[in-house]
Amino acid sequence: MSTGDTVVSGTNDGVGAPSELRSVFSAFPSGVAAVCAQRDQQLVGMAVSTFTPVSLNPPLISLCIQRTSSTWSRLRAAPNVGVSILGEHHERVCRQLASKDGDRFFGVDTIAAPSGSIYITESCAWFDCSLELEIDVGDHLIVVLRILQTGMSNAAGPLVFHRSRFRRLMEAS
Repeated sequence: MSTGDTVVSGTNDGVGAPSELRSVFSAFPSGVAAVCAQRDQQLVGMAVSTFTPVSLNPPLISLCIQRTSSTWSRLRAAPNVGVSILGEHHERVCRQLASKDGDRFFGVDTIAAPSGSIYITESCAWFDCSLELEIDVGDHLIVVLRILQTGMSNAAGPLVFHRSRFRRLMEAS
């Protein structure tokens, strides 16, 4: 099939290899969120680009997380998790939180909530959440979180992930 100047091939079922599918998925821009909590006196966190508002009543959001994530298995056990919508100035923070090695929080400014949730400072918005539901789908979990408290800042635009690169929003003329 051809659309514009791009050609995408697939197998008999119409879908290419996972790496090809990942490339096609990357055409859809998304914001980036940090999911963090304190567990056993340690900060635990990860970056996700699959944040979705779900419901206003009850207040719910969702995330999609690889089923094999060892970080999620630690966060899942926390009574509450903080979800921070990262700003355009958080590219380094996002890379650290997505890293498999090293101290993910080295040099990262955080705020600890009394609930145990951890927020990244100067985020566009934050949510204090508890786990509502997990749905095992394919190679991911759809995680539904109940929002207990929120906050936001208009200080910066959001960090956007598109075609495997970080981008910034610009107003259309």
